Amino acid sequence: MLAGSKAFSGFSVDDISAAKAFYGETLGLDVYEQYGMLHLRLAGDREVLVYPKPDHQPATYTMLNFPVDDIEEAVDGLTERGVRFEKYDHVDVKGVYRGEGPPIAWFRDPAGNILSVLQE
Repeated sequence: MLAGSKAFSGFSVDDISAAKAFYGETLGLDVYEQYGMLHLRLAGDREVLVYPKPDHQPATYTMLNFPVDDIEEAVDGLTERGVRFEKYDHVDVKGVYRGEGPPIAWFRDPAGNILSVLQE
């Protein structure tokens, strides 16, 4: 019944203006606002909805993953834009985990949601 529907994901933030600046300016994504919500246009004709929630609580898991061709370049570039990478166990000085699976680095948006860049 829903196989033909273009489903999309969404997550909450506590400040749409801060999210718009972060996702649009810091991360360089194509964003637009509609009905008080933020839409992130991603590669591959994908879209994610970001909606305001006054009692927002950040998820304890990764909300959005960005596969990249070169994780070193991505981490360095985001760091230059003010992004701070999480310092979990077993990550290097840049915040990149190089254990099982692809190299990956986690960071947070202004609302505290966890995002990542990972080697494609």
